[in-house]
Amino acid sequence: MKFLRDAPDFDLTYNDVFLVPSLSDVDSRMKVDLSTGDGVGTTIPIVVSNMTAIAGRRMAETVARRGGLVVLPQDIPIDVVRRVVDFVKSRHTIFDTPIIMNAEGTVGEALSLLHKRSHGAVLILDDEGKPRGIFTEHDAVGFDRFTQLHNVMNREVITISQDRSVQEIHDQMNDSRLSFAPVVDSRGAVVGCITRKGALRSAIYKPALDKSGRLMIGVAVGINAEPAKRARALVEMGVDVVVVDTAHGHQRRMLQAVEQVKAVTGSVKLVAGNVVTREGTRDLIDAGADIVKVGVGPGAMCTTRMMTGVGRPQFSAVLDCAEEASARGKHVWADGGVRHPRDVALGVAAGASNVMFGSLLAGTYESAADTLRDSDGRLYKESFGMASNRAVRNRTRQESAIERARKELFEEGISTSRMYLDPTRPSVEDIIDQIVAGVRSACTYSGASTLGELHDRAIVGVQSSSGYEEGRPRDTSW
Repeated sequence: MKFLRDAPDFDLTYNDVFLVPSLSDVDSRMKVDLSTGDGVGTTIPIVVSNMTAIAGRRMAETVARRGGLVVLPQDIPIDVVRRVVDFVKSRHTIFDTPIIMNAEGTVGEALSLLHKRSHGAVLILDDEGKPRGIFTEHDAVGFDRFTQLHNVMNREVITISQDRSVQEIHDQMNDSRLSFAPVVDSRGAVVGCITRKGALRSAIYKPALDKSGRLMIGVAVGINAEPAKRARALVEMGVDVVVVDTAHGHQRRMLQAVEQVKAVTGSVKLVAGNVVTREGTRDLIDAGADIVKVGVGPGAMCTTRMMTGVGRPQFSAVLDCAEEASARGKHVWADGGVRHPRDVALGVAAGASNVMFGSLLAGTYESAADTLRDSDGRLYKESFGMASNRAVRNRTRQESAIERARKELFEEGISTSRMYLDPTRPSVEDIIDQIVAGVRSACTYSGASTLGELHDRAIVGVQSSSGYEEGRPRDTSW
C-alpha cells in the first residue's frame, strides 16, 4: 500500500482515507479471490467478534457456511462451548438448519421461534421425520396464539432432494416459484432446508471448512483462570482457532498467557490481542501468536477512548501492526471500527488478513440475543460491550460480592443498546453480501485479483470530513 501523497504525520481512521482507482486488468468482480492468506481457512475476510450478544451457534453456522469465522466469547462455560462446537460441526455445509415443531404445537410457540433464523418458516414433521406442513408468519393471520399448527399450516409441501446440485435446486425453486423448501433424503426424511437465495449464495460462496470438511469455529480465552487449561480443552473438542483476548494486550500477564496457550494448542492457529503498536505486535508474536488482533477503542459498544483517552485511530494502527507482523512472517486481524463495507476493504488494504467486527451484525436474525419488539412493532435486539458493567457482572458471577462490585465500577463499554433489524436486510447473510460486493469491487478498482494484491496495489488518499460526507448517498432530496 502507498499513499497518494506523502504519508501524514498524524493517525487516521477509516473515515479519513479513501482508495484511488488504478489501471485494472480484472474485468469482473466475480474473478476476485477473497480467500485470506493467514492460514486460518476463511474464504472471505470476515471474522465475527467474540461478543456475548452476537456470537452464538446460529451465527457461527451461518457465517462459516459463507466462508467467514465466528469467535465464541471467553465467558461461556466450557460445557456450553462443547455443545455449540458439536452443533456447528454437525451442520450441513449447504443446507440450513430448519426450525422443527410437531403439529400439536401452537401458533404462539411457532411465532416465538420464527425470528431465530432468516428463512422465516417452521417445518411440521411426522413421527418418521417427514414434512407434514410449513408454517410462516402469514399463516398466523386471523388465528389466536393457542391455535394448533395442524389447523393453520400449509399442507402443500414441495421437497428438494439432497442429491441435487445447487444449480439444480435453484432452478427447481425458481421454476416452482418457491422461496423456501425442506431438503429430504431418499426416504423422504428432512435433512435440512434451503431458500432460493440460499441456493444462489451456495453457488457463489465457499464455506470455511476444517480438514474433515466440517464448518469452522473459533473460541476466545481470557488471560485469567487457567487459560492453558481452557485452551487444551478447546483443542480437544475440535476448535479451529483459539483467540487469547484482553482489552490491553501489551502487558506481562498477556504475554505469559500466550506462551502457556501456545504450548498446548500445537498446530491450531493462535490469535492474540488487542494491541495498536509495532512493539505490542512484536511482543505477542515473540510470545507465540500466529495472528495479532489490532484495535483499542474503535468498536461501536466501546467507551475506552472516551473514558480513558487510550486507543489509536484504527487505519493507522492496522497499517503499522500489519507491517511489523509481515516482517516476521505473521498476520494481523483488524478488530473494530467497521460501520460500512468500505471499512473492510480499507482494513485489508492496510494489511489485515481478516477484518473482525460485531455491532454491525447485532441486529440480525442470527445474533445470539433474543428478538424483541418495541412499542411500534419494530424488531430489535439488545447488544452490549464486553467491557461494560453488564458483561463484567456475567463474567464475575463466581466471585465474592465485594469483588464483583469493585470490578463493576470500572466499565469501558455500553451495557445496553437497541440494534434494530433492517427489514430489507435482516440476516447476517444480507450484510455479508453487501460487504463481499464492496470488497470485490474495491479489488477491481485497484486492479487486484486477490486480497494480497489489494494490499500491494492499494493507493490511499487522505480526505477531510467534507470529502467523506460527499461520498455518502442520500435517500431524500436536498
